[in-house]
Amino acid sequence: MIAFLALVRRDLQLALRQGSDAALVLIFYLLAVLLFPFGVGPEPNLLARISTGVLWVTALLAALLAIERLFVSEHEDGSLDQLALLPLPLPLVVLAKVLAHWLLTGLPLTLLAPFLAIALGMDQVGYPVLVLALALGTPTLSLIGALGAALTLGARRGGALLALLVLPLYIPALIFGVAAVDASLTGLASLPHLAILAALLLAAVPLCLWATAAALRQALE
Repeated sequence: MIAFLALVRRDLQLALRQGSDAALVLIFYLLAVLLFPFGVGPEPNLLARISTGVLWVTALLAALLAIERLFVSEHEDGSLDQLALLPLPLPLVVLAKVLAHWLLTGLPLTLLAPFLAIALGMDQVGYPVLVLALALGTPTLSLIGALGAALTLGARRGGALLALLVLPLYIPALIFGVAAVDASLTGLASLPHLAILAALLLAAVPLCLWATAAALRQALE
């Protein structure tokens, strides 16, 4: 546990020293959401109707921005080999890096979402479910993104390939995340959709960590 927390702290410190990736993710999220009123018009009912989908799709794309370089710097300077030799199973090393990525991107996106929902005119009834759905869905996005980043490590045009690999896998989280918020806005039960999001997260943790670790071992050979 000490080694795991030290690795999380290391990644957080490195990211905060650079600061650009996390800031770009938040700026992209903010600008992408605020551009929709200019594209579809300022009609309040229309914006409120599409607000859930806009917030989820833009959060999905924003999380994808920073995931490409999750393992690139360590792979380029050779420190990925050192991480693989740590007295810590490689899946736990991956979990530490994914947790750091989520704390820097997924968590800020989740906390920022209600303020952007206000700008889009979403009913305030949906705010708690929106935050809870993103809190359950964004870790799944980070785990799937980490798998894509490991599979495309060292590939030419890795960013485009990464998007092609992971975007189809993001669809279940997107569907049930949007459905949970829409259900709360229409007075229906959102718990079944949130339960499915939680189940997706519980399934992604072991499967994505194991597969990502296997992909990293292949990249190091």
